[in-house]
Amino acid sequence: MKKHVGYSTLCRRTTLAAAVLAGLATAPAAFAQSTTGNISGTVPAGANQTIVVEGSTGVRREVQPDPRGKYSASNLPLGSYTVTLLRDGTAVDTRKNVGLRVGQSTDVSFDAATANAGDATSLSGVTVTSNTLPNIDVTTVDSRTVITSEQLAKLPLGRNAEAIAKLAPGVVANSGGFTSATAKPTVSFGGSSVTENAYYINGFNTTDPLNGMGGLQLPYGAIDQQEVYTGGYSAQYGRSDGGVISQVGKRGTNEWHFGAQILWEPSFARAKYPDLHYTSTPATQVAGNLYWPKSENTRSTTTVSAYAGGPLIKDKLFLFVAGEYERNEQHNVNTVDNTGTPASTNRFNSPRWYGKLDWNITDNHIIEVTGASDKREGTGTRYYYDFNDRKRLGTIGPVDNTKTGGDLHVFKYTGYITDALTISALYGEMKTSDYDSPGAYDPNLTRVANVTSQNPALNGGTPIGNTQIGSLADPDRGNKQRNFRLDISYQLGDHTILAGIDNMKSQAIDNGTRDPGPGYVWNYGHTNNPNAPISTAAGDQFVPAPALYPNGATGYYVSRNVSNNLVTVRSDQRAQYIEDKWQVTDRWLLSLGLRNDQFTDYNPFGEEFITQTKPQWAPRIGASWDVLGDGSFKVFGNAGRYYLGLPLNPATGAASGYVSTQTYFTYGGIDANGVPTGLTQISGPVSANNSYGVPPDPRTVTARNLKPEHQDEFILGFDKTLGENWVYGAKATRRLLRTAIDDYCEIDRVTDKAAALGYTPDPSKTNSCYLINAGASNTFTLLDAQGNQLLVPLSREEMGFQALKRKYYGLELFMEHSFDGVWYAKFDYVFSRSYGNTEGQVRSDLRQGGASASEDWDNAAIMVNTNGVQNNDHTHVFKAYGYWQVAPEWQISSNVNVTSGGPELCLGYFGPDHTNPTGYGNAYHWCDGEPSPPGSHGRLPWTFTLDLGVTWRPAFAADKLAFSANVFNVLNQQRATFRNPNKEGDAPNTPNPQYRIPLYTTDPRYARVAVTYDF
Repeated sequence: MKKHVGYSTLCRRTTLAAAVLAGLATAPAAFAQSTTGNISGTVPAGANQTIVVEGSTGVRREVQPDPRGKYSASNLPLGSYTVTLLRDGTAVDTRKNVGLRVGQSTDVSFDAATANAGDATSLSGVTVTSNTLPNIDVTTVDSRTVITSEQLAKLPLGRNAEAIAKLAPGVVANSGGFTSATAKPTVSFGGSSVTENAYYINGFNTTDPLNGMGGLQLPYGAIDQQEVYTGGYSAQYGRSDGGVISQVGKRGTNEWHFGAQILWEPSFARAKYPDLHYTSTPATQVAGNLYWPKSENTRSTTTVSAYAGGPLIKDKLFLFVAGEYERNEQHNVNTVDNTGTPASTNRFNSPRWYGKLDWNITDNHIIEVTGASDKREGTGTRYYYDFNDRKRLGTIGPVDNTKTGGDLHVFKYTGYITDALTISALYGEMKTSDYDSPGAYDPNLTRVANVTSQNPALNGGTPIGNTQIGSLADPDRGNKQRNFRLDISYQLGDHTILAGIDNMKSQAIDNGTRDPGPGYVWNYGHTNNPNAPISTAAGDQFVPAPALYPNGATGYYVSRNVSNNLVTVRSDQRAQYIEDKWQVTDRWLLSLGLRNDQFTDYNPFGEEFITQTKPQWAPRIGASWDVLGDGSFKVFGNAGRYYLGLPLNPATGAASGYVSTQTYFTYGGIDANGVPTGLTQISGPVSANNSYGVPPDPRTVTARNLKPEHQDEFILGFDKTLGENWVYGAKATRRLLRTAIDDYCEIDRVTDKAAALGYTPDPSKTNSCYLINAGASNTFTLLDAQGNQLLVPLSREEMGFQALKRKYYGLELFMEHSFDGVWYAKFDYVFSRSYGNTEGQVRSDLRQGGASASEDWDNAAIMVNTNGVQNNDHTHVFKAYGYWQVAPEWQISSNVNVTSGGPELCLGYFGPDHTNPTGYGNAYHWCDGEPSPPGSHGRLPWTFTLDLGVTWRPAFAADKLAFSANVFNVLNQQRATFRNPNKEGDAPNTPNPQYRIPLYTTDPRYARVAVTYDF
């Protein structure tokens, strides 16, 4: 038989049909947070047949076909495999170089003609890889995108998990500029907020325990495959109602491989940002209407990486190690009102490493040990700056020394107990740091803020500030997380039964900050109507008009702000699941799953304040229909419920008794450090959230019978082959947020209802805020003087809320051309809408990233006019990426993203009279005294980014040496992705000079060059 790669059209379709029938018949399963793949297929009728699967990592499995000739080898480590059909102990057919994709099944079938030929030697040259069959896996019902290391090496991409994830449909960048602890960007899946995603490395959950904002990631060159789940995932997955980003690291094989790479993003090849200007010039000016001379900022990045992998003991013990060191150097000029750090030079070093040890104890027992680290360390120098002459002046001192990110260690055992039974156990620990130490700190200096609102009659028209740091943190601040999983897979006829447990313990250590110097900050303010109250909130929250007091006639005032919080809290999240992948017929597969999540949260004193341990059933139902029976046309659908436990952030606030108060004054002078003098106090300490530092009784922190956040999702779609290399399809998605948790701070409504019921609660035991089910009826627990519980029910209407609503629908259309040795491409278009009265756990428009602690649901007034399109809504998103081998030595690549703009917002004071009923200032959904729901002021501009790459692999280096160059945002279209939404400033009817300033835009054009050597 002639050796060849691939098959003729007739042979290809015949083999494909048999392979697909086999895959359907066995419905192989991959374990949760997949790190493995499957091989399945059919063999011709015959006796004494065995399938031998041998991997490049030394893995060897022998499986027996069932009476119908179907076989499956599941939960195989990723790698390259040889699959051999034995008859009576003699090899009669072989398939080599079979590649696996994580979480998917690769079909390898043997047709009767070749298997009966009897010439095993000649037949062994037939090579089948996963890429030779259409990219339709009829054994799966979920929605995922898998990007391999080969694709990562070819495409022009940012070197982080989120840049990879944005290749998947329905994934968009966050508009609020939120980043992870290690400064990675964040993304939204299907209309969800950025804290609702889950991150994994080799099956271990690395999601940020504090806020759910990102997670630890692998060095870019250590990624074997990245799996991006955008919906429909099985009962094995949990703790996410957004998406899942799962990275699988590389492993050693029976051949030693080494490599190194140097990448450089020079500052001279980076385009400039435009300067930003005030939209209305403040009375106290620094440099006219200049707000931020952003064009003065420069940055460059250099990255070096290396790897080595191979056998320590052939076929038994394997090692893979990789290291990456990134240095980012910046020259920054900040906003004109930043007196602490007007300008700076910054250096950020990001050391990352990854190591994996694989031990094949026997063919049936495997141990994997993973270690990884993802850190970021920052240093630098602060400078004075002349904003008029655009010159850097003398040195102030060092910037804060920061260290974020951390390490993880994971141990995993896999046992192939029988051909039908596989057991896997995983245990891992992660420890991260959030170290922030001031480089220079003067404990006798009082920080001042908002200096452009100072009285120009007292500062000569030029703001007076000082260089005090922003806040102080404990040096031991950080997080810990432990994850234990046990997964069992059992093949029973046409059923593949999956069951397991998934337990996770998290802890935030010494979290929080406090004000520097004497423990408070002076914050300047101004109102154009000095005869009107600064705050019209009732009771102790009322702040009178400054004109009623000395030196207040012109509307200038100052507040003494106190902020203090330092706590250690923890949580315990457990889950159990069971799932049946049932091959009903050769064409129909049903996936029937059920997951039960439990969440317990503890306050700083180790007391439970959230106990959600009753069954919280999350059904997951999916189906796959192989319409034509040959794997060329798949129709699939699923419906599921997804629960999300709270990150630790709410435990550091509502459950802990933090301090956040403001005391208002008028003033008659400003000293040389910007500190006000000649003070007249006009209010007592006020706090919109009643945050006076009193730790609440754990029985009172949450509404009674608090339900966890959960979302329902429905998906229906199809995939269809077109010719030899094309696949196209469509998918409709519907998501409905059913329950959410947020803080509620309108305490007077609770105490007034208690009084109406005849209760007499103890005022000293009233909370600052409560955790509630947003947009629902809640029952509050108050305490009387003797500590007895008083149950106070409030309907949703009594709380002043409309029902919770966040709805998303999307329609995806795609076409994909598999790599045929010349080119690969994928095109994706998503039409979607995300709307309702909440974004989720965060508020991107106000840049409030504390999970479940934004202003949403704090009181009735803040939720008026909130119904509309939400911050992550982008109606149209078009993506295209691919690469082309234009010549044996040359390859070009591209990545295109075209996205319609998110909603434009306008926020201000409340109602036609511009009042401030709850002390939330200019954050109400009112604009110029008119209702201002999200999206009512149009849209931000479309963004268009074109990234290009070219790689040269010279023939003289035997394909080991590569030179590459990438250019990102080739057209340098820096479109606004976020504009300041607050039209009014410090007080009602007072313009905000920063309104509509584009604080975030698409990155300017920049270039990267790289040299790679593999041997």
